Formats: sequence, C-alpha cells, structure tokens
Amino acid sequence: MNHRLLFSVLLFALSGNAGNLGPSPVIAESRVQTGVLPDKLSDHDFWTMLNEFSEPGGTFVSDNIISNEIEFQRVIPDVQRLGSHNVYVGVGPEQNFTYIVAFKPSMAFIVDIRKGNLLLHLTYKALVETSSNRVEFMSRLFARQQPSGVGPNSTARELFRAFGAMEVSKNNAMGNYQQILHQLEIVHGFTLSEDDERGIAEVYRSFYNGGPFVRGDFGGGTWIPSYAELMEQTDLHGFDHSFLQSEQNFQILKDYEARNLVVPLVGDFVGPRTIRMIGEYVRENRTTVDIFYTSNVEKYLFEAGTERRFYLNVSGLPIAADGLFIRTFFTHTDSGLNSLLDPIALCVAAVNNGEVRSYTNLVSRSKAPAP
Repeated sequence: MNHRLLFSVLLFALSGNAGNLGPSPVIAESRVQTGVLPDKLSDHDFWTMLNEFSEPGGTFVSDNIISNEIEFQRVIPDVQRLGSHNVYVGVGPEQNFTYIVAFKPSMAFIVDIRKGNLLLHLTYKALVETSSNRVEFMSRLFARQQPSGVGPNSTARELFRAFGAMEVSKNNAMGNYQQILHQLEIVHGFTLSEDDERGIAEVYRSFYNGGPFVRGDFGGGTWIPSYAELMEQTDLHGFDHSFLQSEQNFQILKDYEARNLVVPLVGDFVGPRTIRMIGEYVRENRTTVDIFYTSNVEKYLFEAGTERRFYLNVSGLPIAADGLFIRTFFTHTDSGLNSLLDPIALCVAAVNNGEVRSYTNLVSRSKAPAP
C-alpha cells in the first residue's frame, strides 16, 4: 500500500463516517494488538464456535478443493509492511494457509457457503496436526510413500516433483482416512455426523486420486493451475510465501492448528448470522478485523444484487484503521487474474455514497500490489 492510500484510510478513520449502510465500522486508531484474544481455544470452545457461528450451507458455482488464484501471493509484501495483524477473515481452501503464515494474525476465520469447505479444513487440520513435517504431511495428504532425497531444506517445487513420481497407495489412503477421523472425533472430541464422515472421505479421495498435480473443478481449461503450481508461485520479488515452501512455514501453520486458531465456518457473506457473530466475538475481545480476503465472491454478489447486504454485514465489524480487503479479479491477461487491495472502511463508504454501483466500479477502486 502506498503512503497516499494509507493516509486516506487514516483520514476516513478520523472522520468516523461510514454512511448509511448501518453502524459505522468501529475504526481502531492503530494496528497495535491490544485485544484479549485467547492464544489458544479449547476443543470445546472451537467446536462450539464452529457450530454457533455457522449458517445453513449453500452451493457455489464450483466445488473447489484447491484454489485457482495463481497470483494470490503478489499482495503479501504490501500487507506485511503494515506490521502485526489481529483477526483475519478469509474464504475458500488452502490459499488461506499461505496468507495466515505470511500475515500471522492472532486468529483466523474461514467463511464459506459450502459445507464441503468446512470439511476440507477439518481434513487439513487433522493431517497437519498429525504430521511432524512437510514430507510426512504430503505423504498423508496424497497417500503416497515418502520419497527419498527430500527433507527439511527442500523447496515446494522439489517436494511436489518428488511426490509426483510416487504411486498412490490405497492401503495408505484407508489408514490415513481412519486417522483423520480418529484425530477429529477421539482426540478432539468433535461430533461428526455420518454425512460429515462421508464428506471428509470425498474430500480426501480427491486429494489422493488427484495427487500432487491435482487441479480444482472449475469447468476445465488449461489456465487452471495444479496444486504444485500454486505452491511454487512467488510475489513480485520472486519470494515464495506458500505454507509448503519451507519447514518454518509449515510449523507456523501446525502451531495455529494445534491451538485451534483457524476456525472454519459455514457462512453466507450476505447471511444474517456468520459475519455478525464474528463481529460480536471480535468486539467482545476488544480487537479488530485487519484483513478480509474475499477472493472473487463480490462479483457474484453484484450479479445477484445482494452486495449491499454484504457491506452492511462488514460495517458491523470492528475494522482496523488500515484494514484491507484482498480481492481477486479474473482478467484476460496471460495469468487470468489479479490480486487487489482495497481499504475496508473506504470501500464501505464508497458503496454507501453511490460511488460503487457495479463490480467494475469495485475493481477500478482497488489497488494492484506495488512492484
């Protein structure tokens, strides 16, 4: 973010005016972590939050188990320059892990309308917690034997190439699936229904059948990146921030999962409950939402004419003075998309003032990462 943009955010924060969408976002004067968020959630509190904050599930245009946003890392340096972060809210699958590892928020909520995404994150949680390192994690995720010649110093590219040469083991897959359920139901004591168990089985089957080069279900097309390609991407300075790029990154994620601080929720961005419950929780703990990663969900909200309900929900969140939306805009460029930044408070005000009447307006006001 450039200094002029940050100055605009701070000016708006001092004005205390978010327009007529509803209550103005509670704007913090700085990004200092002064709240009292717990450094760990008990299994009971995590499961209670997951159930009480969630809404009935819905459907989306694709049932993606991995991202398709190959440029999502490009915004990371700009966001990192803002310093420490309190609460992160995101949507979708594994790209959130890379953002969490890079931004190191105090707590993260993953909100997705698909129940399958919640089950996906619970699957990841079990696999990450029961794996001591990246090699062990990938062996379990893809149900393949651990290859020789890789270890703590291997890059993501080296790991994916090595695992790509290994054959899937259905026996390993069956044992790993049982271990996932044991970790969730016995170790944590979470109550999974038979439908939940079947959903986890489907998620896990997609990973071990697809292997390290699995691609998301986005209707086909050569532009869709594989899991390996996503983990091998970099920011504009050539640095790979992915959660599988280094052993340190993986251990950071493992620590978040062990402390139950990545909370997946079933929620509609325009729904009456999930976003508001997050806001109440954050406010009660006297802290702020600093990052809201929306992917390209806003595009579908504008198409459905429900976008104002989303920004009304956002206006009820306690937002940091320099809190940011991270959004994805699919383009006609070679890569097919851009990752963009937009100050949350200024965006809500622009929608309310009539400056944003379409998704095109929304994208136009967003900023691409600085080179």
